[in-house]
Amino acid sequence: MRTPLLSQRLVALFALALMLLNFPLLALWDHDALVLGLPLFPSALFLIWAALIATLAWLLER
Repeated sequence: MRTPLLSQRLVALFALALMLLNFPLLALWDHDALVLGLPLFPSALFLIWAALIATLAWLLER
């Protein structure tokens, strides 16, 4: 059975994901720039997505 604290953390992670993947914050990364030869916007999206998945896995495995 999940604890209420875990449920609250999962809801907070969901809210964080909504904020990070929403238009106003994504507009910060939408520039014609390269990072290590890769476009900035797709790289930032991938890193945000990977960080969210890693945080979710860490929360569920604790």
